Amino acid sequence: MKYIKLLFTAIICTLQSCSSQTKINGVSFVASRTAVTEEHVNPVKDINANFAAVMPFGFIRELEHPEVVYNTERQWYGESRVGAEQYAKSLEAKGIKIMIKPQIWVSRGQFTGYIKMESETDWEKLESSYSSFILEYAKLAQEINADIFCVGTELEQFVTNRPAYWSALIVEIRKVYKGKLTYAANWDEFKRTPFWSQLDYIGVDAYFPVSASKTPTVAECLEGWKMHKSVIKEISDRYKKPILFTEFGYRSADYAGKEPWNSERGLDVVNLEAQNNTTIALFDTFWKEDWFAGGFVWKWFHDHANVGGEKNNRFTPQNKPVEKIIKAYFQA
Repeated sequence: MKYIKLLFTAIICTLQSCSSQTKINGVSFVASRTAVTEEHVNPVKDINANFAAVMPFGFIRELEHPEVVYNTERQWYGESRVGAEQYAKSLEAKGIKIMIKPQIWVSRGQFTGYIKMESETDWEKLESSYSSFILEYAKLAQEINADIFCVGTELEQFVTNRPAYWSALIVEIRKVYKGKLTYAANWDEFKRTPFWSQLDYIGVDAYFPVSASKTPTVAECLEGWKMHKSVIKEISDRYKKPILFTEFGYRSADYAGKEPWNSERGLDVVNLEAQNNTTIALFDTFWKEDWFAGGFVWKWFHDHANVGGEKNNRFTPQNKPVEKIIKAYFQA
C-alpha cells in the first residue's frame, strides 16, 4: 500500500508540476562485453526514456600516470569505439537520442577527480593523450549525429590545474563535433568549473546529500534540496545556461540520501523505500523548472531481465519499485 501511494504521488506530480518544456529523460547505458540487440533497447523505450548516455572508457594506470589507454583488445566491447557506435546506433534506431560520454577509469577504482601530474612534462603528456582520446569520440559523436557530447567526467584536479588546456580543447572539439557540449562535473565541483561559458549545458553529477535519515521521507529530501537548488540556480543564471544532471540516482539502501555517491559493496541492506523517496524528491525539485534541462539515471544495464530486482541494493532502478516511479516522471 505504501508503494502504491508513493507511485500515485509521483504520477500526480508529473501531471501537475512539470513544465511544458521537453526534458532530457535519459538513462546511463552501461557498457557490457557484448553487442546489444532490440531486446536490450526495448526496456529503455518502455521506461519512457528519450535519451541514453553511451559511455566508452579510457584507462589510466595510476592517478599520477600521464597516459590514457583506450580501444584495446582487453577492454569490454561496449567500452570501445566500435562498441559505443553499435550501442548508439541500436538506441537511435528506436528513437532514443544519444549523449556520448567518454569516461576514465583509474586502476582499483580510484576517484578520477584526483588525477594530478607531478611535473610539467607529465601534464603535457596527459594533455596530449587525453586530447587523442576525447577527440576520437567527438568524431564518433559527429558521425552518428549524437545530440550531446560530454567533454569529460569528474576530472576536477585536471581542470583546476590546467584551465587553459581545457579551454583550447573545447575549441578543438567544436571543430569536429557540431552538436551540444557539456562536461560532467561532480556535485561538489561544478561551482568552480571555469569553462561553462564555452559549453551548452552545465553538467552536474548530482550526488548531493539531502537527508541523514536511514529511510528519508520525501519531505525531508525536499527540504534537503533547498540549499543545493539555490546554488545550482545561481550558477545557471550566472552563465545563462541550462542545468543538465549528467548523472543522478540513488541506491536502494539505508541512508540513500546521506552520501549518494557511496558505491561501496560492503553495504548489504536493501531499502527500496529510501530509493523511492529520494528519487521522487529529486524529480519534484527539478523537473518542473524551465532552467533545468533534464538528466540521466545512473545506471541502466543492457540485460534488463537479469539485473537489479528487489534484493539488489545498488544504483540501478531496474526491476525495482523505483523503475515505475521513473517511468511516470519520464512520461511524455
